[in-house]
Amino acid sequence: MNENITVHVSRAYHKDVGKGIARVDRESMQKLGAVSGDIIEIRSKKQGYAVIQPFYENDTAKDVIRIDGNTRSNTGVGIDDIVVVSKIQAKTADKVTLAPAKPVHFVKGAQYLSRMLEGRPVTRGEWVRVETVNEPLYFVVVSIKPAGPAVVTNDTSIRLKDESVDSEGETTERITYEDIGGLKREIGLVREMIELPLRHPELFQKLGIEPPKGVMVYGPSGTGKTLIAKAVAYETDANFISLSGPEIMSKYYGESEEKLREIFEEAENDAPSIIFIDEIDSIAPKRGEVSGEVEQRIVAQLLSLMDGLKSRGEVIVIAATNRPSSVDEALRRGGRFDREIEIEIPDRDARLEILKVHTRGMPFDNDIVLDELADITHGFVGADLASLCKEAAMRALRKIMPHIKIEEEIPPDILDSLKVTKNDFYEALKNIEPSAMREVVVEVAHINWDDIGGLDNAKQELSEAVEWPLKYPDLFKAVNTTPPRGVILYGPPGTGKTMLAKAVSGESEANFISIKGPELLSKYVGESERAIRETFRKAKQAAPTVIFIDEIDSIAPRRGKSNDSNVTERVVSQILTEMDGIEELKDVVVIAATNRLDIVDPALLRPGRFDRMVYVSIPEKESRKMIFNIHLEGKPLADNVDIEKLANITEGYSGADIEAICREAALLALREVIKPGLSKSEAKDIANRIKINWSHFEKAIARTKPTTSKKDMQFYDQNARMYIQSDSDSNNG
Repeated sequence: MNENITVHVSRAYHKDVGKGIARVDRESMQKLGAVSGDIIEIRSKKQGYAVIQPFYENDTAKDVIRIDGNTRSNTGVGIDDIVVVSKIQAKTADKVTLAPAKPVHFVKGAQYLSRMLEGRPVTRGEWVRVETVNEPLYFVVVSIKPAGPAVVTNDTSIRLKDESVDSEGETTERITYEDIGGLKREIGLVREMIELPLRHPELFQKLGIEPPKGVMVYGPSGTGKTLIAKAVAYETDANFISLSGPEIMSKYYGESEEKLREIFEEAENDAPSIIFIDEIDSIAPKRGEVSGEVEQRIVAQLLSLMDGLKSRGEVIVIAATNRPSSVDEALRRGGRFDREIEIEIPDRDARLEILKVHTRGMPFDNDIVLDELADITHGFVGADLASLCKEAAMRALRKIMPHIKIEEEIPPDILDSLKVTKNDFYEALKNIEPSAMREVVVEVAHINWDDIGGLDNAKQELSEAVEWPLKYPDLFKAVNTTPPRGVILYGPPGTGKTMLAKAVSGESEANFISIKGPELLSKYVGESERAIRETFRKAKQAAPTVIFIDEIDSIAPRRGKSNDSNVTERVVSQILTEMDGIEELKDVVVIAATNRLDIVDPALLRPGRFDRMVYVSIPEKESRKMIFNIHLEGKPLADNVDIEKLANITEGYSGADIEAICREAALLALREVIKPGLSKSEAKDIANRIKINWSHFEKAIARTKPTTSKKDMQFYDQNARMYIQSDSDSNNG
């Protein structure tokens, strides 16, 4: 027997937003006597209608109905409110007239809306949300025949008005919690601090406490601080007043303070209100650190206004900044900004959610896997991922541009062929740089182990120290151990130390920051240390990250022996502090390279800093064969070229030397065939016949001498034996 059910309202799945779907558990569907696709009525302050569907398999919530922000608004409810749900028999709509919420040019809009609304119940006065690649569009149902609720079918006549609806009292910027991806914890904290006092002040009265007055949201740019404030304002149906620093600044005495007072008075008169102050550090900096009298007066005015709010539960101030340490400390005490909420760079799961939000209205090709994109977009904040999706959509659009005549309507078959592919996203990735890393040199290394010949021991050591902790953190937790913090690669020049660092970054799919020692050094006191500090800060923000310090002996030599105003000593101290300080380095591994380990400061070489010292020596015969194979791949070799013989006669040559031999042999082959006045057609003919033969390699080897002499090799091997011995002694001790 069909009956009503009483359930709590909860957030919708990201996939369901804008589709008019309500999801409940299967047990509740049985009580309602409903099957997937039936129409239900949701009753609270108003009545709303939706298409019922069951939960996804992994959802275990009970007595919950999942509806999106648009359906919640149409029904007049918020998250956690109680609603009564019943199954209804809806009529079929003959004619539906809609009007845009704000002026919009929508070619063949009626046809598109007909497809979007098919199978959905609509009623007069309801807002309809339509997903697009950029921002969603909103339309209002102006009239419906017969009177709703009625279901739109293929035969329903859809009419779209040209003029926008008069939406006085309604905001057209309807940002809901489902429009925010990856910030579940932060949204929960903000709701607890803001939404609860605004919607249920009686709870605080019962407890005999004052509700919070203000919340400061801080974190890197583009992580969603402003978006959270707008979503809370919309979801609570509160008056939203946005305030930015330059708007209230005035050169005339007292005007800035007066503007602030007016804003707070307006908020009190139209309560419940949310005052949102963006970039609060620009208008409320630390008074002891600014010389401007205006800023000091504004801070004082803001302090008194926040302490003097009459209707405390009805006006809440949200402030956003990416520099919380610059905000005046008096504002950060209890009674002003009661709670500070940090919004971090999104992790992998959060990035996946954000991508789902921004690709809702996107026509996908079958080859797109958002999980793959989430895996490789380290350091990307929400704003970067939004830009990535838009750029991928623009690349898809460029493909059909040659088939479009601007002055004519686009044929339906061309519109249907418009799909965003996997390749569009990967091409877009080349143009979008992660915000969290723009101030430092960063790249995602595209080198893997197969690009490096030999060096199996070094590869294994690096893989254990870098790749394993980043890829398998659960296994490290299982054995209750922490991974090495740093690895130092030492050995003769040209042996592949930099290549190894890039390869381990590529294999572990981590960001790669390269620091070249001499670039950091500055004649100004504190500048070099600040550069080190900023590099580590950015690396932590965009983790997982590999920091690679090349030629570390140039910036971290033994202390007490320099004559450079103690610059290098301060740099060494800064690196020591960053690597082994109070703040934990999570998912950040430091790799350093040097060919003079004997002059690197010993404090860096102890466990806890550079835990692993890996000797990268001149390659053995088998390794030389592998290096020759890598560098000769794709080259037109003559039959008389013997790689085994090449490996035999290049003893003492490093990987860089072998690469130089291969390049020189290829140039010698070209030198024999390229003559003055050679035409393009002749060059094309020669290109099909050219071969690199044994004589070219003999000449190339004669011209290319080993970088490291036998005497130098003895020095490097002796050093290596000394450090390996001391390492084993410390382990035994």
